[in-house]
Amino acid sequence: MPKIKAEKKSRVHNEVAKQGIMFNKDYGQHILKNPMVITSMIEKSALRPTDTVLEIGPGTGNMTVRLLENVKKVVACEIDNRLVAELQKRVQGTHLQSKLQIEIGDVLKKELPFFNVCVANVPYQISSPLVFKLLLHRPFFRCAVLMFQREFAQRLVAKPGDKLYCRLSVNTQLLARVDMLMKVGKNNFRPPPKVESSVVRIEPRNPPPPIPYTEWDGLTRIAFTRKNKTLGSAFKQTSVLATLDKNFKLHCSLHNKDIPADFNIKEKIEEILVKAESAEKRARTMDLDDFMTLLHAFNSEGIHFS
Repeated sequence: MPKIKAEKKSRVHNEVAKQGIMFNKDYGQHILKNPMVITSMIEKSALRPTDTVLEIGPGTGNMTVRLLENVKKVVACEIDNRLVAELQKRVQGTHLQSKLQIEIGDVLKKELPFFNVCVANVPYQISSPLVFKLLLHRPFFRCAVLMFQREFAQRLVAKPGDKLYCRLSVNTQLLARVDMLMKVGKNNFRPPPKVESSVVRIEPRNPPPPIPYTEWDGLTRIAFTRKNKTLGSAFKQTSVLATLDKNFKLHCSLHNKDIPADFNIKEKIEEILVKAESAEKRARTMDLDDFMTLLHAFNSEGIHFS
């Protein structure tokens, strides 16, 4: 039984098995082996000799070595100690060694170091939290060229009305410009993943829109809970009304405002939606401006989402 469990958790590729490396499925380890794809990703990053590059999940260092040849410094974040050893071994005794800084551990739990550009073949299970960790990081970076599962990449660039348009799309596009760069087939990796991949370029909006992101995130969370339903329907949910009622009372308390004796959160929400001409709108067809207008309408009436 233990043997089956071990085989399930790890895939062994013949070449790397000779080196004694087993790729861990729990970490989403699929090493990018095609040098053409690596070259293309580096070219799209428009790197400068003075840059500090952040690489997440460097694996055995195929991308890392190429990055080191082009920039001042690479900070590589790796969770797997075995791959850290491989990476160190690869640059040891070369002129590249002094330019490489390795951060060991879970990148989602660590504070990100300073960097100008991020280039990475991202472990797919951390895609969404990583995107927002990067976009909320300060100081701003210039751009990120990232490999994702194809459907995730398509969600990042989806427009209102598209089948894949979702909260991820609108939240990302509020904070950044996102462009699809290229498709990458599964045979470019070892071991091959079960899905196709795509590379995107993310450029943070600097300065960012003058909107509190936690407020925006709270609004879109409610709106996209049922993206095909009208907003009037989405905001009638008991749990939503209870949260907004609590937030309203807290807001009044913090600003020494009296709560009207006849205050009814459901009626207030309906009134704001009608006034903003949004009651019949559906999240799947709303663009950034629609959400900005709606958030302003709510906030100006003391209704908050965080």
